[in-house]
Amino acid sequence: MAAPLILVSVSPGEQRTALLAGGRLEAAFIERPARPEGVGDLHIARISARTPAMGGAFLAMAGGKTGFLPDSEGAKGRTEGEWLRVAVTRAPQGGKGPRLAARPGAEAFQGPVRLLQRGPDAPLRLAAQHPGALIRTDHPATAARLRAVLPAERVALSAAPAFDEALEEAFEILAGMAVPLPGGGRLTLHPTPALLAIDIDAGAIAGGRDATAHRDLNAAALAEALRQIRLRHLAGAILIDMAGMPVARRRDLLPGLKPHLEADPHLRLVGMTGLGLIELQRRRVHTPLHEVLGAPASPLTRGLAALRRGLREAAARPGARLALTAHPAVLAALRDWPGALEEFAQAAGMLTLRPDPLCAPGQEHVHAE
Repeated sequence: MAAPLILVSVSPGEQRTALLAGGRLEAAFIERPARPEGVGDLHIARISARTPAMGGAFLAMAGGKTGFLPDSEGAKGRTEGEWLRVAVTRAPQGGKGPRLAARPGAEAFQGPVRLLQRGPDAPLRLAAQHPGALIRTDHPATAARLRAVLPAERVALSAAPAFDEALEEAFEILAGMAVPLPGGGRLTLHPTPALLAIDIDAGAIAGGRDATAHRDLNAAALAEALRQIRLRHLAGAILIDMAGMPVARRRDLLPGLKPHLEADPHLRLVGMTGLGLIELQRRRVHTPLHEVLGAPASPLTRGLAALRRGLREAAARPGARLALTAHPAVLAALRDWPGALEEFAQAAGMLTLRPDPLCAPGQEHVHAE
């Protein structure tokens, strides 16, 4: 089998990374470098409060942030006011700060609280996990940055976009809450503050009497559901409702999940509820894609997508004066996001912003004036 391939697509305000193995998407990341999620960052922090009831301590961090250090990760035996060298092991969630782990060498450091070192981004993490993988990017500065850390022969600069149409379509699906299934049917994801619910729709097979077809569809849908959970970095409690099938027959599908669970060390099967729902739990490490992008897509997400499309328009119309027509909320989000409009201007020239209060979500577009 060919070596895995890491593709890095860089556009104003955003970096998208894909891992392909055998031509199949096996990992996906969407990062916004102006405000990184922080996993892997190394900090000097100070214990601000011990919380015995929670089994850890809260630490004051740079930028006014507060992180949580469990006793199992180095808080045990520490006192308030003590300085620690810590790494971020889990991205923040909602109003909660990041999860931390103590690292050796704290004795050599004192205050003030500060960031010592940024953690690796997705291309570097994937490169470390897959030493034989080649990396291809469409961004010269990114290629130079990666070559400064990795063997130069592993990093290729592509004149064409790093993502082809099939990969762009795969990322479009990851940005939504519905996943079409081969042969009909679909998965629908419903994130809530308490848990994630996934519904399997049998499509044309629904209502049919072929029990084997129902079983095969549910088995394939479950495999795809676990793949989507991994690709989207979903976490916490997860419930999956299968399409039809008595509860007793649903249990027969659980052994078939073993290879898919082994492919994701963060995911574990809890069992089946009394209602026949498959119950899973996944440890949070990276920010789930729907939190990055918004569900539905946030004004910033729509604006960055428009800039990405605008770069293609600029390449097709060299020298043209371009304008972006979008809802005022989208334009405000782009103005507030550090560097996005400046990066577009460097790549394609100045962009005129034209607010249109009637512009519906998804209808933002860059066009020649």
